[in-house]
Parts: sequence; structure tokens; C-alpha cells
Amino acid sequence: MLTDVFARTKLLVGEEGFNRLAKSHVLVAGCGGVGGFAAEFLVRAGVGQITIIDFDTVEATNINRQVIATHKTVGQSKVTVLQGRLLEINPGLKITVINERFCGQTAQKIFGNKFDFVVDAIDKVNDKADLIEMSKNKNCKIVSAMGAGNRFDIPAFEVKDVFKTTDDGLAKALRKKLREKGVTALPCVCAKTQAEKIDGVIGSISYYPAACASVLAAYVVNELLKN
Repeated sequence: MLTDVFARTKLLVGEEGFNRLAKSHVLVAGCGGVGGFAAEFLVRAGVGQITIIDFDTVEATNINRQVIATHKTVGQSKVTVLQGRLLEINPGLKITVINERFCGQTAQKIFGNKFDFVVDAIDKVNDKADLIEMSKNKNCKIVSAMGAGNRFDIPAFEVKDVFKTTDDGLAKALRKKLREKGVTALPCVCAKTQAEKIDGVIGSISYYPAACASVLAAYVVNELLKN
């Protein structure tokens, strides 16, 4: 009987590969629908150190799609709830919790730490661009999540350069900001299907953010195993 909780992962990636993951430090910026699942997938894969940042609290409208959202956690800090969940998965996890917004004013302080990889799961275009710019300036690998809302079909995501994406409003807005900052390339996870045309608040469904997050986490794990 396998008693090591990571035994089945080690069967796939080997002891050396697993040790590489265990020594890696990943920043997950944004702990909502996509970011919360991405952080959990990374920890369950064996990433041994993680920093999570988000300024928001859990709302009732998050319950349909966010791993941290239940009626019990409504009103609580997202990073605090996620921290507790991640430590229940791996009590030995090294975790840093930052309960504030990532933006140009907080970027330098947050990047006082050294990260092996950055997961961008931020919703706001300006903040995403600031995170990407800082990661590039620090020579830190980063992958960004694009739009996962307004879709309910069978999810199909791919990793591609943000400058080669189509039919993604978030990617389009981000490209403009990145050009202004001199960023010319960025791996991102984007949906292969078009979003539904819905006016106003973005619609969402349970499985779409998790599907996007699984591709983000898979990309990070595979990149870490290469190095």
C-alpha cells in the first residue's frame, strides 16, 4: 500500500523530478476561480513553496466556480481561506500569504522574494500588465490566464503567445498594454472556443475556471521539470 501522499506523482516524474518540484517557489497572483484551482493543483503536484496574493474576500456569487468559496467562507479573506486549504493538503508546505492587491505600487515589495515561476490569474488588465512587466524585468518565467468566462461548452484550452491569440477580449486589451511596456512575447492559456455574447457582468460556470487552471498548472509543472 502506498503511504506517501506523493507516491503516485513520483512514479510519473521520478524522485529527481519530484525533488525539483519540492524545491520550487511559485507565485500565484489572483486567488479566484482560476488562481485558487491553479494553486491547489500545484500543491497537489508537489510544489513545495508557494506565495499567494489577493486583496479580495469571498462573495456568495463566487460559490458557483471558486474552490475556496462555500457558504461557510463567504466574507472571509480569499488568501486566508486558500492558505488553510493548501496546508490541509500538504502540512509541510512553505506558504506566504499576501492580502493585498498586486499593482505597480506593490510590485517591487512582492518581488523582493525570488520565484521560480509566476502564475498570473489576475482579472484587471493594468495589474496583469504590471505583473508581467515585473516578472520580465526579474527574468522570472510567467504564464498568464486569459478569458474563461462567458463559456459553458466543453472546455478546450491551449498555451500560445498572447500576441497570436484571437477572439479573446482580455488578451486583446492586454496586448495593447504590453506593447506600451515593450513586452513582445508572453505564454498564455487561452480558450479555443469563442465566448458567448453577454452584456454586462461576465457569466461563469463551475468547470471552466478549473479547466483553465489545470492547463496553467500543467504548463508550470512541465517547465519546472525541464530546468
